[in-house]
Amino acid sequence: MSESLRDGLIRALPYGRRYARALTGNQPEGDLLVAQSLRGLTSQPPAEGFTPLLQLYQAISRLYGLEEEQRSTHGPGLSPVQRQLLLLTTLEEVGVETAARIIGVPHDKALQELETAQKQLHKGVQTSVLIIEDEPIIAMDIELLVMQCGHKVAGVAHTQADAVQLAAQTRPGLILADINLGPGGDGMAAVAEITASFKVPVIYVTAYPERLLTGEKLEPCFVITKPFDPLTLAVATYQAVSSVGVAQT
Repeated sequence: MSESLRDGLIRALPYGRRYARALTGNQPEGDLLVAQSLRGLTSQPPAEGFTPLLQLYQAISRLYGLEEEQRSTHGPGLSPVQRQLLLLTTLEEVGVETAARIIGVPHDKALQELETAQKQLHKGVQTSVLIIEDEPIIAMDIELLVMQCGHKVAGVAHTQADAVQLAAQTRPGLILADINLGPGGDGMAAVAEITASFKVPVIYVTAYPERLLTGEKLEPCFVITKPFDPLTLAVATYQAVSSVGVAQT
């Protein structure tokens, strides 16, 4: 492996971890998938025209696809190809043509799979969502997006204390949390308190995702970058909720 590729892969690691964790639905499996993919990259020639980040996405996708093929059955909902395409084109902001090359499907098929997958998002698991966000205007925008995704809003908390209290009262099926709550406390600390009482999937929203993707400690499975569009939120909520089989009406 060349020095430039090695340096590029090191810089790409946080985003590879985000993709892999979202695919698998948990940090240990996602980080292991990244480590195994990196080992595979050392034994094969680089893809022509691919940056180190795209090569890492490709290696993760290949290994994930092989593991999914070995499973005897797949659950209802999105297929592995559809999950990969959705996450690459929304969470990782990769173009459709490039995403198709990454996972090894024709461009036309990728477009068809994405269209089918986006329709499936609105038929997927619905749940109640607790929003933790200190900025009222941003919180209102997120609340609207959550409802557009077909979910119910369990409540909106602007401080760490409010978040813990609301979670105890409503027992949400999903938490969407900002990290920095300003004078109101810390979003991650609020989530730690909440999840000590009951298990619930969490999506963190941050302008600095790489800080939560170091692989050095217990970290989130789902991280989306501010600002984000409605489809990115829809994909993240679908994957977060379906990965743990949470369903609330």
